[in-house]
Amino acid sequence: MGEIVGAGLLSHAPVIMFPEPARVAANGGSDFTLATGLERLRREVTDTAGYDTVVVFDSHWATTTEAVITAHPRRRGLFTSDEMPSAISRLPYDLPGDPALAHAVAGLAAERKVWIEANDDPHLPVHYATLNLWTYLGRTGKPWVSVSVCRTATTEDFLRIGEVVGEAIAGLAGRRVLLLASGGLSHRFWPLGELRNHMAGDPANIVTPEARAADEQRIAWLEAGRHDEVIRSMPAYRRFAPEARFGHYLMLAGALGGEACGARGRRFGAYENGIGTGQVHLWFDLPAGGGGDGR
Repeated sequence: MGEIVGAGLLSHAPVIMFPEPARVAANGGSDFTLATGLERLRREVTDTAGYDTVVVFDSHWATTTEAVITAHPRRRGLFTSDEMPSAISRLPYDLPGDPALAHAVAGLAAERKVWIEANDDPHLPVHYATLNLWTYLGRTGKPWVSVSVCRTATTEDFLRIGEVVGEAIAGLAGRRVLLLASGGLSHRFWPLGELRNHMAGDPANIVTPEARAADEQRIAWLEAGRHDEVIRSMPAYRRFAPEARFGHYLMLAGALGGEACGARGRRFGAYENGIGTGQVHLWFDLPAGGGGDGR
């Protein structure tokens, strides 16, 4: 059987792509732990994880009528962000793919009547929610596969999509996979006229105290392995506009067993502000076999 050997809810906040002096200046004299935390995660975890493929649940890739998983043998080129071209410009990327895994997911989805399609169109765009994390954790020549967040999906749909991904991985003999939910927590920005006064990572800059409290509650639940609480409280959390309706996390959770998952999160860095939004890196160590029932 294949297995999920590690999983993370990780921030791709654009500030991590700034040169270090610019990060330090924006943060009032010290670096963002969003950047240093990913460096530590690579040293302590991903470099020694013995994985074959990375699957990224990409919160910036919004699809409408199904979730899509990339099936390219390779994606390469130069990336400039249409959202923040001054921050991420002409970034070279070269990502090997895993067509066998992508088609296994899509094939199982068809059997389960879950809307997931594999796509290898060479003109399919790539997004910085994948590339920012790849810049820190990839560049090893190992395959990276992206999964979209379907904008019409419900919480239950996201969990089912993740469940199919997890089952498909289990069906590939010997495959060892890392899952990355790439995205933030609460996700409202400061207005443009105020934004540059709230660049620092101090969570006092989160756009409202209520959003900060909601984020911190979910971080505490995830650190305790209480994925059930996070999932059950989604109607309340949606009041604070979690990024991509928290679909990136919910697909991750679905792949790890949904409400039955008890994998405890380890924080790599602090909970930090991203111009009003909540950002954190949490890593879930999994037992042999890829289960997440260690509550």
